[in-house]
Amino acid sequence: MQKRIHSQEKEQFIKLFQQDSVDRFEDRFHILEVFLRTEQHLTTRDLHAAVRNAGHDLDSDLIHDTLELMCQYGFAQKNRFDTGEVYYEHLHLGQHHDHMICTKCRRIIEFSDDQLERLQVQVAAGKGFHLLQHRMELYGICDRCLLKRRREIPLVSAKAGETLRIRGFSGGAQARMRLLTMGLRVGDRIDVINSQREGQIVIALDFKRLALGRGLASKILVETITAQ
Repeated sequence: MQKRIHSQEKEQFIKLFQQDSVDRFEDRFHILEVFLRTEQHLTTRDLHAAVRNAGHDLDSDLIHDTLELMCQYGFAQKNRFDTGEVYYEHLHLGQHHDHMICTKCRRIIEFSDDQLERLQVQVAAGKGFHLLQHRMELYGICDRCLLKRRREIPLVSAKAGETLRIRGFSGGAQARMRLLTMGLRVGDRIDVINSQREGQIVIALDFKRLALGRGLASKILVETITAQ
């Protein structure tokens, strides 16, 4: 099935690029072939390395330009996830999928769900909206990273968007008293609103926002609450 799709893609690529007299056709065709063999999301840098490994010495500007043309003609599509970096992937006609992005390892997982697709059309129609296309991106922590993670982690290591449960406090009596004074207790369920590498960590507890310094946040031990 996949070989047949890729064969059709190559035939249409040849027809369209030659029809429009696109320059350096043979080099661009080599780029397409390498791109089709790579079943993952690629940056221009990634594809440049793959093309070089395939034995083609082509400059990165040509590869980027070819990717842009492939998007224009409908052979590829590009996504800009929350990192801001552009990723390219195959665009096979009649096929659609959405994405889950791990905020820890940056892994991108494709998924499709017919029931979810129908529900989105129904929701749009209920609002009098004719849906033409959509893009769904779910951010979280993938199964691989969860397996590597300890059961208890300091709050300072948590990611924005996580829902956690406080397991305990470390540090001296003064730090514990300060946390208790702020209203934090073992067993509390908290949501991480903002967590940066530097600066404060903002959490929500019972519809109340709390801003914690990184030193204090490192003394709060939490566990992930997984969806049931």
